[in-house]
Amino acid sequence: MRNKNLKENLLKRSILLPFRNIVKKISPVLYVKYQYKYITHHKLNLKNPIRYTEKLQHLRLYEYPKDTKVSQCASRVGVRDYLKELGLEKYLIPCLGVFDKFDDIDFDALPDQFVMKCSHACAFNAIIKDKSKMDINDLRKKFNKWLKTNYGKKTIELHYAKIKPQIIIEQYIGALDLPTEYKIHVFNGVAKSLYVVTGRGKDIRYNNYYIDWTPFDGSQFNGWKKTDYELEKPANFEEMVKLSEKLAKPFPFVRVDLYNINGKIYFGEMTFTPAKGTLILDDDNADFEMGKWLKI
Repeated sequence: MRNKNLKENLLKRSILLPFRNIVKKISPVLYVKYQYKYITHHKLNLKNPIRYTEKLQHLRLYEYPKDTKVSQCASRVGVRDYLKELGLEKYLIPCLGVFDKFDDIDFDALPDQFVMKCSHACAFNAIIKDKSKMDINDLRKKFNKWLKTNYGKKTIELHYAKIKPQIIIEQYIGALDLPTEYKIHVFNGVAKSLYVVTGRGKDIRYNNYYIDWTPFDGSQFNGWKKTDYELEKPANFEEMVKLSEKLAKPFPFVRVDLYNINGKIYFGEMTFTPAKGTLILDDDNADFEMGKWLKI
């Protein structure tokens, strides 16, 4: 059952929206408190956080902005060096180039399919399935705007603010459809849960599980729906879990995103504050259950 807090007060939103950037500048902590309350309908307790989502706010504000390793691993470019340092290069998606400016890219030298991402942000990306149909002027406009955006300050996820804005281009590893994603949540070095994303670009679905692959429907969030059929656990799922735990070992919490293409595991990214920690879980009890897993 969907959480009743998903219903948004649009009148309240329109009244508060003009003041958002002012509050951010005056007090990022105050802004986060208001944002958390507005989205989740819960008062944020930063002095004694108990909920999973509260503890994510604590990490977001006080710990992760100071941790250079977090900034490295949140970077789409820097995290590749992290995997190499750990001897895990075999899991990286092949890189086709890293560029400081959009106009430095030689598109003639690229294959027909590839993925473009900004290094310093979440969701600043473009998936090119057919280069001949690419609108290069539209892409230039988007990426030039994104490269100028201080994503960390904009979202008050300041670990992103320390990342050099660049464009990384990777090999496209999907087929006709975008690949299934496995997003593994690791708490203090131990993988505890995950969700699997299928149907991206068509009919997106999120299936939530405990790490033993039993359903964890209560942790479904933000109104997303799951599939009406059971998903099959990959045969090499234990390898995916071990990889996630190895990558996450230095951090209190991180979500490790992986792909599994015909039995080959690929690393996607590491996300330290999913949805800025402002998740509305289907079952409010799941917020407390997950909160017990995270020691800060």
